[in-house]
Parts: sequence; C-alpha cells; structure tokens
Amino acid sequence: MTPENSGIDDGGSSVVRETVPSALAGQRIDRIVSIVADVPRAAAASLIEAAAVRIDGEVVVAGKVKAHEGQTLAVDLSLLPRKQLPVAEPEIALELVYSDDDLIVLNKQAGIVVHPGAGNPTGTLVNAALARFPEIAGVGDPFRPGVVHRLDAGTTGLMMMARTQKSYAALVDALSRRVVSRRYLALVWGHMSAVSGVIDAPLGRDQRDPTKMAVVADGKVARTNYEVKQAFNLPVPCSLLECGLETGRTHQIRVHLATLGHSVVGDSIYGGARSVLSSPRPMLHAMSLSFDHPVSRKQMSFDAAPPADFAEVLKKCS
Repeated sequence: MTPENSGIDDGGSSVVRETVPSALAGQRIDRIVSIVADVPRAAAASLIEAAAVRIDGEVVVAGKVKAHEGQTLAVDLSLLPRKQLPVAEPEIALELVYSDDDLIVLNKQAGIVVHPGAGNPTGTLVNAALARFPEIAGVGDPFRPGVVHRLDAGTTGLMMMARTQKSYAALVDALSRRVVSRRYLALVWGHMSAVSGVIDAPLGRDQRDPTKMAVVADGKVARTNYEVKQAFNLPVPCSLLECGLETGRTHQIRVHLATLGHSVVGDSIYGGARSVLSSPRPMLHAMSLSFDHPVSRKQMSFDAAPPADFAEVLKKCS
C-alpha cells in the first residue's frame, strides 16, 4: 500500500507524530508505536497491519523493522480497534470515604490503577466504582467515567469522582481554577536545603524516554509546594514532606522532587528505589482533599491516614 492510499490523513487530528529519541533508537517499530500511542503491543501490530504507521513518510509494513534516532514516526490512532467500555466488577474492593447524590470520595489502595488503559483493561478503580455506582457510566469520558483527577497506581489516598454530569463539569472547572486543595505525604531521600519551598518547573514527556515525564523548557506549567515535617538520619538521611499541588500534572510530585535530587523512596521510575531502605512502592500518599461541593457549594474537607505499608517504612527511620 502506498502512502497516498494508506489510512493516514496527514491533516487529521488523530495522527500522533514523534521524533524517535536516542533512547529508542534501534528498537522495533511496533514497540515504539506501543509507547508513543500508549497501546498494547497487539494494538500496535494491528495499527501497522492497517497501514496506519509511517516512518519518515513511508508506510511501515512490518513491526520488526528497527527505527533510527531522528526519524519521524506518524501513527493514525483513528484506525485503532474499537475499545470496549469499562464494565462493573463488584469483586474489587472499594474503600468509600464519602458519597452523596453528586459525588464520591474514595481512599485509593496501593497497586490499583484508576481507570482502564493500555495493559490494564480491567481490574481498575473505575470498574469497582461502576459496580457500586452504575450511573457514573454516563458521566464524563465514557472510557474513564466519573474520573475528575487521578492518582498513580502506586500512590494511595484520597480522590474524588463525580456521579452526575453537572458535578463533573463543576469539579473539573474547580481543578482548572486551582481552587481544590490536595495535600500529600512523601518520604524522600536526603535532607532538603530549605524547610519549605515551591518547585516551579514545567513538565512534559521525557525526550529520551516517552514513558516518563521530565522538566522541559516547553512543558506545561507545574508548581508544587512542600514543607519538611520530619528529617531522619538512619538508616540513611531522608525526609518526610507534606506537599501541595498547585497544578496537577502527570507524576508531578515525583518528578519535581527527583529533579531536586530528592526522589520519593521506593520510586523505581525516578531513581528512588534503593535497597538500603526497601519499599514496596513509591512512598506517596494523598493525605487530604478540600473543595467546594459542586452543587451546595459547602466546603468539604477529608483526611486519610497513611496505610500500613507507609507506616512500616517510616518505622525504619530515626
């Protein structure tokens, strides 16, 4: 199939373009497509079979072809196999903190993904919430219904979901206006140079590894404030911080702290996994959540103590 009659329309908004970074040079194109399009390898193979992938303008005919640094990859996501809407899974535990006719506040456990996506089609918090609150199926994005903000899979703590479209719109607006207070506990390596501060550094995809985020000059505005709650010297220097999100970017707290040289303990993605103080996951917990109720406008405030695994790691510090 030639580029002219392939499935890619270069003027379409469904086309994702990326320049192959050095970190992915020499990799199979089907793997790169999987990373860039955030889809499973099987879906990447389907895109290639559908002539939906080009490298430097030429249609890719085999996923095993290897890419070179600097080549331009174009992927037409409109030719992805149609995704299945999430279904209710009542067997998944859901720790409910608060609910009314308009919203839900949950205490997320470690290891559970918030909504279905590449590699996690089921078993998510959304699947659990649909079993308890089936009406959220029609709220917001149908593939992540009710979700107004997310926590990483390894992060625990408080998050809210909307039960009606009116509440969804109001809560998303409140987040965009930065009038929702979200506070986190983070255990990090080392001692901070100041007892409190603000990290103001734009975030975007890491050019060397698109699966990660990084501080980049042309990234989105991102601000994190922090305060040292306790400093430890044993078994190694580390600090317990309270962090606040002034914006809500992907991996924001983790990347900002890692950029300062203070990675979150247990964070294997951003340099925080070390055997001297082992941890089952990144030691990051959403401890408090405050916002105006989307309908009544009443001030809502919730707190959640760190889970047992967080407390166990803290016990090792003195």
